[in-house]
Order: sequence, then structure tokens, then C-alpha cells
Amino acid sequence: MQPILYSFRRCPYAMRARLAIAVSQQTVRLREIVLKHKPKELLAISPNKTIPVLQLNDNSDNSVLDESLEIMVWALSKNDPEQWLNADLEKMLALIDINDYEFKAWLDKYKYADRYPENSPTYYRQQAEDFIALLETHLIKQQYLFSNNITLADMAIFPFIRQFASVDKPWFEQTGYNNVKLWLNKLIESDIFTHCMKKYPTWLVSGEEITFP
Repeated sequence: MQPILYSFRRCPYAMRARLAIAVSQQTVRLREIVLKHKPKELLAISPNKTIPVLQLNDNSDNSVLDESLEIMVWALSKNDPEQWLNADLEKMLALIDINDYEFKAWLDKYKYADRYPENSPTYYRQQAEDFIALLETHLIKQQYLFSNNITLADMAIFPFIRQFASVDKPWFEQTGYNNVKLWLNKLIESDIFTHCMKKYPTWLVSGEEITFP
């Protein structure tokens, strides 16, 4: 039986999981959910109760993956036709950690600044910019973060940079982060991202499992 992927289209964590599954050509049964109405089937298998969750149905001790990066590595370990893992994995994971555990916190405060009135949106944006500047230094050297080809790091990080850029698009477009802007636009316009952002009916409403990709 094919694995089941619980996903939410606009969640950047779910985006990167879908991207890795798509490029690795692993077929799953996609259950698109609404975050405010998480199905009991998801809550029963996921300790974190977050998205994405991949249920492998293989009766192993690790039959449920509920971390997006775990799902990416699982998919790419099965098949990595575009060599997303063909870079220094330790350095890639270190950069992804900064994204996940430092940048993401500032991004949330910048995006939802009204929930954090102790500082201004500009302050939160400036803190998040440290990571954008770091990415800019990587992209001075080559087209993508670790080489001239897409790697795990690019696809794990760019959905969050897409969110950052969309908070105040006019401001972002006038910044000097020219390499980040070029990199981001290439990934947003890529065929694989377009495919992974296709809209599907929610599983609880339709009762349909979509075969993905």
C-alpha cells in the first residue's frame, strides 16, 4: 500500500516535503487537510500533530515521519535523480537549522507583527535579514546555495524565503539582495514547484485521496 502524506498546500514545511517526494518520484496518497480541522486519523499517528506527516504503512519502528526534513531525506534516499544530496550534507543541514530554528522565529514575528506588539515589524524584519544576508553570500559564489545545481538546502529553505518576500513585496524588491531575488524567482517559477502547488480538494470534504505526484 502506498504511503499516506498529510499535507497543507500553503505550509512551507509541507511544500518542501512535497518537492522532495515529487523529484524522487515516490508515489503517495495525498490527504490535503485544513489546519483548523485536523482529522482524527492524523492526530492518532502524529505525536507533534503538525504538518506534514508521512505514514509509511511498512510496519517498521519508523513507520510515521512527522518532520518535513525527515520526509525529504526519506524520499531522496529512495531516489535522487537530480542529485539534491550531492553536496556537503553536514553544511547543508547546518544552514537548514539556521532557517528552521532562528530565521523562522523572526519570520513569524515579522509576518504576524500585530501578535507581537513589543517590537515593530521593521525590527523583526531586520532580525530576519541576517539570514537573508547569509544566503546572499552563498549565492555570490554560484547559482544555488551550495553549487550551480539545486540541492536539498535550496528546496528546504526557499519556501520560507518566499514567505518572507511576500510580507512586503515592494520593500523586498527594492533591497540589494539581488542574488537572493534571482534565486527565489527561479525556484518559484520552476516546473516542480508549480506542480507541487497545485490545488486539491480537502480530504475531509471530498473523501478522496489524491495520488501524488
